[in-house]
Amino acid sequence: MKLTKYTHACVRLEKDGKVLVIDPGTFSEAEEALNGAHAVLVTHEHNDHIDRQAVTAALRGNPSLEVHAPAGVAKALKDESDVADRVHAVEPGSEFDAAGFNVRTFGGQHALIHPQIPVVANIGYLVDGNVFHPGDSFVVPDGINVQTLLVPIHAPWSKVGEVVDFVISVRAPKAFPVHDALLNELGRGIVEGHVTRIGSRYGTTYERLAPHDSVEV
Repeated sequence: MKLTKYTHACVRLEKDGKVLVIDPGTFSEAEEALNGAHAVLVTHEHNDHIDRQAVTAALRGNPSLEVHAPAGVAKALKDESDVADRVHAVEPGSEFDAAGFNVRTFGGQHALIHPQIPVVANIGYLVDGNVFHPGDSFVVPDGINVQTLLVPIHAPWSKVGEVVDFVISVRAPKAFPVHDALLNELGRGIVEGHVTRIGSRYGTTYERLAPHDSVEV
């Protein structure tokens, strides 16, 4: 399976001529990532994880595209388009097929930013028992040996120690960054240095991917 990273939280997965996109948000090249896609997974409602205008346009322009998202996001997309039958609400603890990719869901809520900021629904997705995208959370999939972990390396809701603990808790053989648009190179170097060094002690090899970089997983 080919994994291509886009800016911030968006990734594109390709196998057997099918394309699955996760979190095409406004910080990412959403239209480019969605080009030719067959399925989209959205972790939560924040704009850096879903560009609703781009997703709605893709649904209208691509009759084979289907979207899976938490109930609130799914409802908003259905209200904004005439393709409600291709937008599906998902809950944590479920399993379904998305364009030939097996998808399992975990978690349920966004990490706490501040007590005065409401917590929204957040779904983490495990694709083909291989790639895990947690969205904005550090939920660890239970009973699963994740092979490829997408690590939110920087966010308003996290600190470096929590990022490292997430990596060593999942213990995936491979890890790549997501949620990194707010970091400059100095900050990135600090976070990635800790993740690389400590993660390796627990069997995880961390590799930086720049936007549009691809890797086989």
